[in-house]
Amino acid sequence: MILLIIVLATAALALLAVLRERTLRQTRAVPPGLQSDVTLPYNAEWTLYHNPFSLCSKKIRVCMAEYGVPYDSISIDLIETGGYQNISRDFLKVNPGATVPVLLHNGHPIYESHEQLNYVAGRVDEAGLLVPHGPEQKEVMAAWVHKTSLLGDHPIESPEATAGNAVAGLTIPIFASMVAKIPVLKIFEGLLFHRIKQRVFFFLLMKLTGLSKTLTLKPVNQIIHRADRAMAAHLIDLEHQLDQSGGPWICGQQFTLADVGMMVIFDRLREGDWLTRSLEDRPVLQGYWAALQQRPSYRQGCLEFAHPAVTEATQALVEIKRSGRWPSGLPQ
Repeated sequence: MILLIIVLATAALALLAVLRERTLRQTRAVPPGLQSDVTLPYNAEWTLYHNPFSLCSKKIRVCMAEYGVPYDSISIDLIETGGYQNISRDFLKVNPGATVPVLLHNGHPIYESHEQLNYVAGRVDEAGLLVPHGPEQKEVMAAWVHKTSLLGDHPIESPEATAGNAVAGLTIPIFASMVAKIPVLKIFEGLLFHRIKQRVFFFLLMKLTGLSKTLTLKPVNQIIHRADRAMAAHLIDLEHQLDQSGGPWICGQQFTLADVGMMVIFDRLREGDWLTRSLEDRPVLQGYWAALQQRPSYRQGCLEFAHPAVTEATQALVEIKRSGRWPSGLPQ
């Protein structure tokens, strides 16, 4: 009887602790753009909360590198890179939406990477370094900034909408490889505190199933096939745009924010070992990718932030394909 009382009391205390923690870690959707009414602690004009692997974090790092804007760099772990630091009490004070990147300007947060690109350009790009002067070219750039964006909480559900959404579906094999090394209890933390439970359940499924079996699941197959078809269509659009502009960039001779967004899309395809297949028999895109890699910003915003878990995951995917263990029904 005493033992039962102790067990029940312990369980009750644990439940109270969880409920209290939930009140301290409440998440909610946040509006995009500058939050001028919010002021957070800061030590420099620009502060960037980001994750090495995050596609949108890559984008704003490349942008800052292109402009030569110094910033305080604060790395935030996501579950795939080690743990749910993005739903910690401290980070939720920075972004109740629990997403990265978050850019602070004099302590005021700017949410959503495409808004951050536009905000930085508006503040520092008086000479039009990454933004064309002509209205038509500005429209082209804006359309392609949109096309490289991740839209919505569940981008894999609409890969046709943007190349950013398409590459999200093609990232599943990397995720599956990375979460294989994450303890289950760390993933469970997301069930308690993460705003988007569907995403957490997906990570838990990948963890419990393992990389090879995850790739054979019918829903995963369907997501990857749909994302692959959508990405092929987006790359055809890119080929047409490069031909129309005369290259070497999306807006012609000028490297713009549109190319910043496309650079990180290509880098994610590289990480997922999709790039060779995507560029096969496409000399225009091959030349474009070669030119992107020559930009110092590619090294500064992408390569210098390479996460060991991502590097290992890429190597694992390459090895699976070479060994013949890649599911026969999936594109390679």
